[in-house]
Amino acid sequence: MKDTTANLQSIKYWSEDDRPREKLALKGKTALSDAELLAILIRLGNKDESAVDLSKRILSSVGGNLNELGKLSSDQLKKFKGIGLVKAITIIAALELGKRRQVETKVERQKITSSRMVFEIMQPIIGELPHEEFWIIYLNNSNKVLKKIRLSKGGITGTLVDIRLVLKTALEVGAVAIILAHNHPSGTLKASAADKAITKKLCLGAENIDIKVLDHLIITEKEYFSFADENLL
Repeated sequence: MKDTTANLQSIKYWSEDDRPREKLALKGKTALSDAELLAILIRLGNKDESAVDLSKRILSSVGGNLNELGKLSSDQLKKFKGIGLVKAITIIAALELGKRRQVETKVERQKITSSRMVFEIMQPIIGELPHEEFWIIYLNNSNKVLKKIRLSKGGITGTLVDIRLVLKTALEVGAVAIILAHNHPSGTLKASAADKAITKKLCLGAENIDIKVLDHLIITEKEYFSFADENLL
């Protein structure tokens, strides 16, 4: 006799109102839990779990925190029974799109008025990276963001900064001010001698073409250090 127990775990045997895809279509995206949304991405569970149950288990492993889920690699996701490479990549891609949407929404609406605002823009981009990156935010005369670019990407111990490229881009986009930002993968918020030296060089170079360096932020996963706030500019 064929065992149907595993088949009954399948979402297709649920009532229509309880199936994540149908529920989203009928009630809208806000009616779904995080696990149900994740279940739509992975589509199928395994022989012992429905897609929703598997999603709940994956979320439970990161304390239900979507930010922590977004840090998992494909290899880490593949450790869950029923998650292969394609499903792992689908989850990673979806969470990355969500992160980028969050960043773009923040950039669209703001006039920079504080170091905290800069942190909120840059933390989703560089705050969780295992390597160091140096970014420049270009501002107009109303302190609104014109452009933000990654200037360089380096190892965990440091990164290279091309001052000429910073100033060339500033002139090209018509910026009147810039903000510097880089991350410390180590988590330390102390400005190094190299951090202070590059800040000084950029301030001097920018001053020669009437561009202001408003701040330099060192960013970690949860906090930041502002040169302007600490009167180091």
